[in-house]
Amino acid sequence: MNTTTLERPETLLRALRDQLGAQAVLIGDDVPARNCNDWSASLPQRPLAVVRPTDAAGVAQAIATCRKGRLPFVPQGGLTGLCGGAAPQAGWVAISLERMVGIEEIDPASATMTVKAGTPLETIQKAADEAGFFFPLDLGSRGSCAIGGNLSTNAGGNRVIRYGMTRELVLGLEAVLPDGTVITSLNKLLKNNAGYDLKHLFIGSEGTLGIITRVVLRLFPKPRSTMAALCALKDYAGVVALLNAARSGLGPLLSAFEVMWPDYWEVITARGGVRPPVAPGHGLYVLVEAQGTDESVDAPRFESWLEGLMERGLLADGAVAQSLAQTQKFWAVRDICAEFGQILGPHISYDIGLAVARMDEFATRCKAALARGIPGCESVYYGHIGDGNLHLVSWVTGLSIERQPKAEMDAIIYGLVRELGGSISAEHGIGTMKKPFLGHARSEAEIALMRTLKAALDPDHLLNPGKVV
Repeated sequence: MNTTTLERPETLLRALRDQLGAQAVLIGDDVPARNCNDWSASLPQRPLAVVRPTDAAGVAQAIATCRKGRLPFVPQGGLTGLCGGAAPQAGWVAISLERMVGIEEIDPASATMTVKAGTPLETIQKAADEAGFFFPLDLGSRGSCAIGGNLSTNAGGNRVIRYGMTRELVLGLEAVLPDGTVITSLNKLLKNNAGYDLKHLFIGSEGTLGIITRVVLRLFPKPRSTMAALCALKDYAGVVALLNAARSGLGPLLSAFEVMWPDYWEVITARGGVRPPVAPGHGLYVLVEAQGTDESVDAPRFESWLEGLMERGLLADGAVAQSLAQTQKFWAVRDICAEFGQILGPHISYDIGLAVARMDEFATRCKAALARGIPGCESVYYGHIGDGNLHLVSWVTGLSIERQPKAEMDAIIYGLVRELGGSISAEHGIGTMKKPFLGHARSEAEIALMRTLKAALDPDHLLNPGKVV
């Protein structure tokens, strides 16, 4: 298209503001700082405008405006992503779903909840609880992240081992395509094989194939009992043995299996001031959680299972939560990683996927390689493990976030991930931060197919261009 025939962006955006209202379109200096970046370490960029629609029709209007001016546009939710997926570039328009908030319906018969895409995850969790149900997706950013963003990144979290990733919790959705077409498929059926299951085009595509506006979520029976134990083990072979014992001994009750390496333990106790119920000095630490339906049966079963492990010598030490408050304290040991910014200072976070059997090999080799290859580099390791997800953070003390040697860290960490046959992203997505390394985890044929899908739905490359592929 001949760009000389295009209307000026300011003229188009003011016209859109007249259509949607003054509070719906923020232009220039009125753009809030929060919309200039997500939680990634990328440098903030101020978009031309932030459009804040209240429904899919408003999103379609915003897209039509962007297309008229050939303006790239990026969807934004809670902006808690760590890979730059929701970060704008200068000259772009941010389409924020922050006003598309609310629970539209809870259907007890189908055990579903229909929500707007900008609704915070914690709001959904509380609404499910008040209705007598349970929504199992849980992240440290639960109070800030939006469900639309959770879908767009196929978020994982703490209970994937039992309930699966976000895509397993979604029955239907509504999305707006890059050409402004609204696709409404608010399916409530667990079984629906009528052609392609189009929701999976949008779940995990990080806002590059469409903008999710409404969602139908699966709800589950509310747990009537929650048991938790913090276990100390001699070595990683014991961790794998404990995981197998939990799968066979607890069965469907097993809801979380969180592993922490000694370096993590040292950081949270010596630097973070945490007083965990298990003494230091062990090879690894594991938080095991189980959820059931009858406390009078489940709690004794859980304690008996642990006692059997102690008798077999599998556990070096352990503590069992005796109340919900103690369970929450156990979880605080694992969730304190959300405060690493205050504890460690500037650092780089990584989220990788590996075969369970190779987790400790990776942690040992990676820690050594980072220390050897980058002077002063420290790192700590922890993760969900039972679902093949390892997290690590690395940093050089005294350096600002801009001066952290991220490129060198990336090369070491992702190179080892490729060598061990893992994934460069288990649950955080690709965005721009991991895009150069996508070939470490996906074949050329897979990446080519991703690009074909992108070109088919967004031939003008205006929706979140340059992200993922």
